[in-house]
Amino acid sequence: MRDLLNNIHPVTVIPPGTAPTDNTAVVSAVVDRLGFGSVTFVILTGTLADADATFAVKLEHGDAANLSDAEEVPDALLVGTEALAGFTAADDGKTRKLGYVGGKRYQRLTVTPAGNASAANLGAVAILGHPVNAPTANPPG
Repeated sequence: MRDLLNNIHPVTVIPPGTAPTDNTAVVSAVVDRLGFGSVTFVILTGTLADADATFAVKLEHGDAANLSDAEEVPDALLVGTEALAGFTAADDGKTRKLGYVGGKRYQRLTVTPAGNASAANLGAVAILGHPVNAPTANPPG
């Protein structure tokens, strides 16, 4: 039997909530991949009230824990694309995903609205996979 539960570690990186009612970027917590061979970001949308709003996604990586050395992840190190992970106000209640296959230890996701004058509910989870030591804890600590 194939088991996913014991081979992943989900981490909330953007708590579910409302993005600012302007075009301020929503920046995730930094993800530390130590002990895991892969990471996939899952972006969740709630109600996106402004009909003209779009939301661009960017992934950065680096070797410093605070990402002071952050640089945008090259397309060749992404599974999926940042464009496909983006969304519009028409995407209420949807999910998007973006994977990373690079060798840097730390990653950070940024969601940047444009044309957003109303509340936009969103959140994101990083799913760490391919653990060095399995099974992973449940619930994750």
